[in-house]
Amino acid sequence: MKKISLTLCFLFVAIFGTFAQQKIEKQLNKDSIQYDKFGKLLYTVVSQYVDSVDSEELVENAIIGMLKELDPHSVYIPEKEVNRMNEPLEGNFEGIGIQFNILNDTLVVVAPISGGPSEEVGIASGDKIIFVGKENIAGTGLQNSDVQRLLRGKKGTLVEVLIKRNGENDLLPFEIKRDKIPIYSIDASYMASPETGYIKVNRFARTTMREFVQAIDTLKRDGARNLILDLRGNGGGYLTTAFQLADQFLGAGKMIVYTEGEKQIRQEYKATRIGTFETGKLIVLIDEGSASASEIVSGAVQDWDRGMIIGRRSFGKGLVQKPFNLPEGSMIRLTTARYYTPTGRSIQRPYDEGKESYYNELNRRFENGELMEKDSINFPDSLTYYTPNKRVVYGGGGIMPDIFIPLDTALNTELNRNLIRRGAYNQFVLNYLNRNREELKIKYTSFQSFKTGFALDDQLMDEFFIFAKKKKVKIEEGEYEKSKKLIDTQLNALFARNLYSVSAYFEIINKLNDSYIEALKVLKGDSFKEAKLNFE
Repeated sequence: MKKISLTLCFLFVAIFGTFAQQKIEKQLNKDSIQYDKFGKLLYTVVSQYVDSVDSEELVENAIIGMLKELDPHSVYIPEKEVNRMNEPLEGNFEGIGIQFNILNDTLVVVAPISGGPSEEVGIASGDKIIFVGKENIAGTGLQNSDVQRLLRGKKGTLVEVLIKRNGENDLLPFEIKRDKIPIYSIDASYMASPETGYIKVNRFARTTMREFVQAIDTLKRDGARNLILDLRGNGGGYLTTAFQLADQFLGAGKMIVYTEGEKQIRQEYKATRIGTFETGKLIVLIDEGSASASEIVSGAVQDWDRGMIIGRRSFGKGLVQKPFNLPEGSMIRLTTARYYTPTGRSIQRPYDEGKESYYNELNRRFENGELMEKDSINFPDSLTYYTPNKRVVYGGGGIMPDIFIPLDTALNTELNRNLIRRGAYNQFVLNYLNRNREELKIKYTSFQSFKTGFALDDQLMDEFFIFAKKKKVKIEEGEYEKSKKLIDTQLNALFARNLYSVSAYFEIINKLNDSYIEALKVLKGDSFKEAKLNFE
């Protein structure tokens, strides 16, 4: 009997294998015909078309058209853009190492990047670069692309610049040797309260984990027992970095995310070693600009009851892109799988109505009130999932926060929007610092002294609005009073950024942010215990 059963089993496997092989061969044959069709078409057009044609352009357009029919995130990247596209995630580029702004058609150094070649030769904040080599760049309609073209270059190459410095009559010559310049993925790290650290991550890059570990170690030494992780506006990056960051909060063996596609078998990513912050209250801030890797981290934290998610529903980008190199140095980023949270939620929102509709969804969220009212979001029962501690979480695209924070439009008057559009904030602060930087640095020797001592007096504000009017900003009577708090805080924060650091900017500007304020409030109460979150 056993022998018969075994025979039948082998027979079944053989038949099934034969059918499977035939199916594969049939598909391969079908695909081969399509490859031949495309190749023959290209040859026919190039050799027979009435006018001369560019075969390279034809192929590129065909690739773009092909990928357009697939999903919103499969893209073609021409050779000249490959390196530029990778720079923010690789964590560095090659150049002279300055933060800059273009003010009144002149390149102004906001700050030399710490440890970079410009700092080494003595270039300082407020310097104006007038000549690069023999090319005069002042008053010539300078654009950001021009700056990159002139100042970026291969490591080890030299660039000569002439600089106008306040207090100096003559232009100052500098010879700068280009080098690798770091791109930081952490914008800010500081103590938000005596027991709470704050870290803002702007992308998931190759260097993110090194930066994060350094930041969290410093915060813990300063007394941090709680953490606010700010992923608002973070559009994602490397999958590896996402699960490495999530690994810092979760115990070994816990699934962080899994990926699966028709051509890709299920692949699970699990926490491995002891992380830097596996205990302590954790809050993750998200909004409609948080996507991909940000959603992986916040989804894992939420699904394992490890922390609280505060803000608004995230973007909903849960497709895995794998790079494929093409001849001549170009490449495609092709969607090969989908991301799923530990409870099985698909992060990706629907895109069956086309790319235009897909990218317009954020506008629809505003129009239908989702960004203002939590009750405007309705989830069917089929999208309901449960965490290990029986908390309800929702699928359907994006991560729905535990605490909803509406978009605050009360302070954002037309006056404030016009000040932003016209560049009045940044340009005024740079102009003011060009004249008063040294005096302010002497008066406020540290950010701490600036934070407690600096004030926007009437004279400075009068100067600001005179400047704004020159920028053609219309100032209606009473509008300043409506936005006073926002305008004053924004100016204060920009002064801090240009005098000290980006971290200083966020420490000031966050005082007006409702998500941040709510996070500090939640950390003081019993919300974590009431929500049955794991933090001890």
